[in-house]
Amino acid sequence: MIEEVTIEYEKTILIGLITQQQDEEKSNEYLDELEFLAYTAGGEVLKRFVQKMEKPNPKTFIGTGKMEDVRAFVEANDVGVAIFDDELSPAQQKNIEKILQCKIIDRTNLILDIFAQRAQTSYARTQVELAQYEYLLPRLAGMWTHLERQRGGIGMRGPGETEIETDRRIVRDRISLLKKKIAKIDKQMEVQRGNRGALVRVALVGYTNVGKSTLMNVISKSEVFAENKLFATLDTTVRKVVIGNLPFLLTDTVGFIRKLPTQLVESFKGTLDEVREADLLLHVVDISHDSFEDHIASVNKILDEIGSADKPTLMVFNKIDAYEPEIIEEDDLVTLKTKAHYTLKEWKKTWMNSTNGDAIFISALNKDNFEEFRKTVYDKVRDIHVTRFPYNNFLYPEEYVE
Repeated sequence: MIEEVTIEYEKTILIGLITQQQDEEKSNEYLDELEFLAYTAGGEVLKRFVQKMEKPNPKTFIGTGKMEDVRAFVEANDVGVAIFDDELSPAQQKNIEKILQCKIIDRTNLILDIFAQRAQTSYARTQVELAQYEYLLPRLAGMWTHLERQRGGIGMRGPGETEIETDRRIVRDRISLLKKKIAKIDKQMEVQRGNRGALVRVALVGYTNVGKSTLMNVISKSEVFAENKLFATLDTTVRKVVIGNLPFLLTDTVGFIRKLPTQLVESFKGTLDEVREADLLLHVVDISHDSFEDHIASVNKILDEIGSADKPTLMVFNKIDAYEPEIIEEDDLVTLKTKAHYTLKEWKKTWMNSTNGDAIFISALNKDNFEEFRKTVYDKVRDIHVTRFPYNNFLYPEEYVE
């Protein structure tokens, strides 16, 4: 008899702001994403608290009145975790913990926690550990709450400071060690990439949870872990793929996200090298997501930061099976048509029409339009291959061979 596994979710609340740079619609989008992150990490969101402010309160992020509302809800509902949508300063985190008396984490800490859960290989675990220590270092003083309860006194002041300084030194030493370890692994991976020969390299890039791993599994007939959660896979996977009679290397990379912690971008540089060295990028987009255009912009921003924005790119609009435009009733004379009402046919006539054929619409899950996708990838890889090896062009005829 198989026992049912019950998952216990931590009671969680979300806290965000509406500012001049972030209107109500954008704030709701970020909180939707934050709720998905919380669910991925094992949290059950009971309520959201949003406040309209010009800028975050430097002491408590939100105003004192709103903070009192949050405190009352936390106490009444036995909430264990309060998650803030933006990165908190060490001082803010310490002040908020005193008021709410529960675990306080921000978006950065939450993403780091999910990465720590999902990291499988030694390399990924090392990268995450480095990012966690770099995030922790300026916050060490706030971790010493047991010293505050003693209220100082004779013999207490010195040892507390010494202990914190000792911890800082230990963390700095650990960061230095991890950086050396990552540098060593990066060199080994660079050698491995060099040993792969001159095969054309194709990298899957895109926002988290857009279906890159599912697409990888279908193209390469491999079994990369795929799940409907954010950051389902962290470890870079490389597979040799043959379409028709043309071999190439396909890489599945870590998903990107808005407000990506700088610590992670830094520590995952080795992983992003797979993107830098790719000959062709398959930019996978979840077209069924309301904010897919924002996701494209976020991915392009990170590609620009790592010097890969100008690479040949095929836009792969995935999850067409899940795309449902909003419908305007015939007798509705008030509702104005927006992008939310566009059909796929109408979307193709927008800016997507100016991609010079470098866009394709598929469902990796149902394999909808998959033959056209394979043919398009084949043509693009073949163009690169022919340029690299003009002397064996006769091996790859013009016609796509299944």
